[in-house]
Amino acid sequence: MKILRRYMFNRLGNFNYLIGCEQTKQAIALDPLDGEQMLALAEQHGWQIKLIINTHEHHDHIEGNPVVAAATGAQIWAHKNAMGKIPNVDRGLVAGNLVELGSIRLKVLYTPGHTPVHLCLLAEADEHNPVPILFSGDTLFNACAGNCFNGGDVDTMYDTFVSQLNPLPDETLLYPGHDYMKNNLGFALSREPGNARALHWQKNVAELEHDDMPIMTLGQERSYNPFLRLHSDKIRQTLKQEFPHLGEGDRDVFKALRALRDKW
Repeated sequence: MKILRRYMFNRLGNFNYLIGCEQTKQAIALDPLDGEQMLALAEQHGWQIKLIINTHEHHDHIEGNPVVAAATGAQIWAHKNAMGKIPNVDRGLVAGNLVELGSIRLKVLYTPGHTPVHLCLLAEADEHNPVPILFSGDTLFNACAGNCFNGGDVDTMYDTFVSQLNPLPDETLLYPGHDYMKNNLGFALSREPGNARALHWQKNVAELEHDDMPIMTLGQERSYNPFLRLHSDKIRQTLKQEFPHLGEGDRDVFKALRALRDKW
């Protein structure tokens, strides 16, 4: 399995992905915003796009569907609850489904929160992938969690983190739907000043272009992403400056972080 990541240079900072099988030369277009770019990228690598998968229904994740589908005949797959929200979905996916194409084997995770229909895709470690790979859409970003104000729910997002993301191993590689890393690291440091790993990565990515941003592991994210560090005493102390009556539960911390990040 080979992953091609392209930054879209749009206002929302989307990444588009082609996930290809190097044996069969077949590929999956994940969340295509610019269909023409995805077709050109596939042609450049000699790949044939056989499937389009959307993590959720927002326009910046589905806008390229018609162009790719018309040119390739690829089917459109999304969560079953997205049928009717995303035009022309051919198959509704549910948690635990396996998406298989050549050597590509992706497990569907149901990850509501950003929207009620959001899914993520997990390539578990096997003979083709030495480490797990997570395509997280708008659920988990570098140094942040997805927002919940465009049809989502922050309590549901917290539940998704607990049930779907927290159990994943540290070596899992993260491929998010947008590049917000520089800004998110700034937010992380506002919540946990002096975090050595956040400071390290803030320095290391400061001069990088979007397409050159590093692929991080969940273990690395857990060292600086405040939404994965709910037990940090420093995070809780700084939150209580804005939320004097902050509850002691992890859910309370998660919701307070998300409320502050919404305004960051």
